[in-house]
Amino acid sequence: MIDPIWVKAVLKALVLPPTGPLLVAVLGLALWRRRPRLGAGLAWTGVLSLLVLSLPAVASLLIRSLDIAAPFDRTRAAQAQAIVILGGGTRRDAPDYGGDTLGTLTLERVRYGARIARLTGLPVLVTGGSTYGGTTEAELMQEALQHEFGVPVRWAENRSRTTHENAQYSAALLRKAGIGRVVLVAHAFDVRRATAEFAAAGIATVPAATGIPSRGPVRVLDYLPAINGLQGSYYALYEILGNAVRVVTP
Repeated sequence: MIDPIWVKAVLKALVLPPTGPLLVAVLGLALWRRRPRLGAGLAWTGVLSLLVLSLPAVASLLIRSLDIAAPFDRTRAAQAQAIVILGGGTRRDAPDYGGDTLGTLTLERVRYGARIARLTGLPVLVTGGSTYGGTTEAELMQEALQHEFGVPVRWAENRSRTTHENAQYSAALLRKAGIGRVVLVAHAFDVRRATAEFAAAGIATVPAATGIPSRGPVRVLDYLPAINGLQGSYYALYEILGNAVRVVTP
């Protein structure tokens, strides 16, 4: 039985940049001799799309197109009863940590979640399982929050492997505690889909987005290809596709 999570991971890797545009370019090169115009068109499309998606200015524009939440406002959280921090991946077998540790996205969310916890005094739930084996995200998040940030964790949901499961399994824990409204910590690019999933699970949310693109003046370097631009475009395009799937899937 093929794990649908693995299928999703493979499709994501093949469609999104850099692999998706590169495959288009390779297909163009393969067709160049037999169908020169089509081959050249595909090759240039792949190369130019990869170049454009590598621009930080384009990545910022794509993220902003996701209708991201405004910066966290403490007054909006007056009726919230808990904080939920979503996992965002791990580093497996990290030699510098002697084992699994938090990935970059998860660490950013944990840091911001700790800030929100200090501002509000609300109890914390961390959610995230293990997609590829190893220590679960929830366990690593709980350890970092308690031992590195000095923030206690009341609930650790460690079964989920997708945002949908994050919401479903977390909602079950929250309802047992009589909680129906939470502050939801996620990244700016995925807060829209995350809040929709929690709403579908019966939990109202106050978004606390981290990684919100700056509204400062555009720099010249923002129009030069950079790895952070490609990474931002990757995350944004993934969310755009994920939101589209939510719309067309019952």
